[in-house]
Amino acid sequence: MKNVIAAFLLIFSVTVWGQKVPKISKTEFSKAALMQKIVDLNGKKSSISEVLKKHHGRILIIDFWASWCRDCILALPATAELKQKNPEIDFIYFSLDRSHEQWKRGLQKYGIAENENYWFDEGWKNNFNNFIDLNWVPRFMVIDQKGGIAKYYAIHPNDPEIQEKIDQLKAEK
Repeated sequence: MKNVIAAFLLIFSVTVWGQKVPKISKTEFSKAALMQKIVDLNGKKSSISEVLKKHHGRILIIDFWASWCRDCILALPATAELKQKNPEIDFIYFSLDRSHEQWKRGLQKYGIAENENYWFDEGWKNNFNNFIDLNWVPRFMVIDQKGGIAKYYAIHPNDPEIQEKIDQLKAEK
């Protein structure tokens, strides 16, 4: 009986709190989402729009993660492999850590402080994350050379659709 209850609770937990695939794959960001502020390692706030403009003309992967997220940490080696396989594309990390200190410790601990990193100081629920239907991490997005959303939803850097989309965008250049 205990096993039945434990199995039920596990299935219930995953169903209620687990990552849900968005019903609609958006292809561009709203103005409100692009105005969302995000903090860099030096404490400077920039809008998502300003961050994306730095990568205009290049393919960009956004890795949504948090240092408390076991699956995010386990995905970091695969993200490094994807970067190695595609040195001509850009990668940025958007953190959902609960505090600035936790985020900075996580960057050092997991060896990604040298990358381009940002933190949502307003927390999980904000205009950008609400717009992209972010309900779990890790999550990956592919942004095309014009700043549009080429791949809206992936939960692991090994998702074959990420590489397919990268290859397609390279070919369209």
